[in-house]
Amino acid sequence: MASPKNRVSKMRKRQRVASLEKPILAQVSTCPACGAAVRSHRACPKCGTYKGRKVAAAAE
Repeated sequence: MASPKNRVSKMRKRQRVASLEKPILAQVSTCPACGAAVRSHRACPKCGTYKGRKVAAAAE
């Protein structure tokens, strides 16, 4: 099992964690069919549409 050779500073650790959160926030847009928040390149969780057509069952 790998062991750390040097201590990871608070700043380096926080920068790593912060970089994991940013892309998800940037990829959120609105669904053209229902107006719900939806991530890019995924079907809408509310109405089940993707690129103008129905591809998944809608959530109840």
